[in-house]
Amino acid sequence: MITADSLAAAHAALRDRRPLVHNIISAVSANFAANVLLALGAAPAMAESPDEVGSFAAVADTLAVNLGMITPPRAEAMRLAAVSADKAGKPWVLDPVGAGGIADRARFARELCLLRPWAIRGNASEIMGLVGEAGGGRGVDAGSGSGDALLAARRLAAETGAVVAVTGAVDYVTDGGDAVALENGHPLMTRITAMGCAATAVVAACLALDADRPRAVAHALSIVAVAGEMAAAAARGPGSMQVEFLDALPRIDCGRLRARQGGAAAGG
Repeated sequence: MITADSLAAAHAALRDRRPLVHNIISAVSANFAANVLLALGAAPAMAESPDEVGSFAAVADTLAVNLGMITPPRAEAMRLAAVSADKAGKPWVLDPVGAGGIADRARFARELCLLRPWAIRGNASEIMGLVGEAGGGRGVDAGSGSGDALLAARRLAAETGAVVAVTGAVDYVTDGGDAVALENGHPLMTRITAMGCAATAVVAACLALDADRPRAVAHALSIVAVAGEMAAAAARGPGSMQVEFLDALPRIDCGRLRARQGGAAAGG
């Protein structure tokens, strides 16, 4: 269970402790994710050369691996960075982009799951694809609602030891047993490229600051969702939504979590 007060503390910790977040991420998403981290007070790094990612992952506070644009060198960099982060005891997060609709991506994502990520964040189709279920995904888009993937998320968490987050109209976070439903957010967030990728980067940042992994993941997703609500209230469309979102991140209204009764236990 998270509260407005615990969310405020997590938000302040990002600014005060400025975790260094190493991202291996799609070129489409890199700029936005970096700006999201900067807006929150974290320090982004986008190193992805196989020659340096091992060293970089070992010294960074946390690692986010995003499958958005896979090439053989990038795939190798992801493996090397994940192994290095694990060896150094650093948190790392997997974003299995496209694993719900592209078989080769699902196979590679399952390979990375063996390297002990601390958290996995994806849409319903991606999470279902990782456990071999048909989620109806088309490319990187979800074909199922987040609630449809809750059982798959629990199974994936139990199999990998990771905290699994399914994001959608409602976000679900589970450690394989308990699950929390987070109901903040706004539909206009789906009109912005890389919003999910940025959420993964924020999950990585929060994991560097809180030993309670489910709580850290829930705080990260709530920060993103509450900022999305604030941005949508001022935005005129997708273009201004992106700007308003970045401006909302450093001044999130944590009381919105209380107003929406976020952090409710989820069944299923």
